[in-house]
Amino acid sequence: MDPLSDVLALLKPKSYVSLGLDAGRDWAIDFPPPQGIKFNAVLSGSCWLEVEGVEPILLEEGDCFLLTQSRPFRMMSDRSLPTIPAHDIYAHAKDGVAICNGGGAFFLVGSRFGFSGAGADLLVGILPPVVHISEHSDQASVLRFAIDQMARELRGRHPGGFLMTEHLAHIMLMQILRLYLAAPDTEGTGWLFALADRQIGLAIGAMHAEPARRWTLQQLATLAGMSRSSFAERFKEKVGAAPMDYLTRWRMMLAGERLTNSSEPIGTIALSLGYESESAFSTAFKRVMARSPRQYGREAAAQAR
Repeated sequence: MDPLSDVLALLKPKSYVSLGLDAGRDWAIDFPPPQGIKFNAVLSGSCWLEVEGVEPILLEEGDCFLLTQSRPFRMMSDRSLPTIPAHDIYAHAKDGVAICNGGGAFFLVGSRFGFSGAGADLLVGILPPVVHISEHSDQASVLRFAIDQMARELRGRHPGGFLMTEHLAHIMLMQILRLYLAAPDTEGTGWLFALADRQIGLAIGAMHAEPARRWTLQQLATLAGMSRSSFAERFKEKVGAAPMDYLTRWRMMLAGERLTNSSEPIGTIALSLGYESESAFSTAFKRVMARSPRQYGREAAAQAR
């Protein structure tokens, strides 16, 4: 797999409560802070989005956005209107669609993503509070099929509709992240942004493909077609961590997943990730994850009960 697929597979994103909003001409709704990542797409009409700490955004038909942090937000047709709590509207949703002020002027579909895997900060921690994809941006039309299909699933009561909307939500999450990374004005530090850099992306892809390999800085620099010093400097600038530190963190994230979801002995996990001894692995794991492998495994088992 590629690094983005690797991370999403590790985090196990799960889509919850795919709902639609059908609003009338004058409306304003106050939403509580979402848990996980909140996704929405405007199918018809337009509205304002206000997120705490972010400049207001005018959303038009075909626009999509992710809310990546737990911040309260408001959506409204007119920013001067008083808001009503979202619960007052969504508590009366019927067949997956909530009606506000009679409906007919605006339609929105949305979903929420939670992460059942460890290390959600691998993704959420490096994204801005709002990821906005305009209908007018390059390749945004790729999303349209999935958005329209989700709307049909919500408006109809088709067999397998729940599973269909969940899969469509995952497709839209991936596509929005792709479009966001491809945007010319996207800037940031972290592995996700570094994937847009061809040379550094090659090195990250190689580490993900062979995490147990005893990589050296020179080997990774050669893969990237750069000198050792230039590669080290550029990698840290793009990713926010030195190459070997990134590799260690990725190994520990993989180890955490296996400690949580398998019964493999710690020594077996250590050997499979390139460590010759359990003690060396345990030292690295505790440094990165702030607890020993055994403590981590016990905590994960307790949370699963």
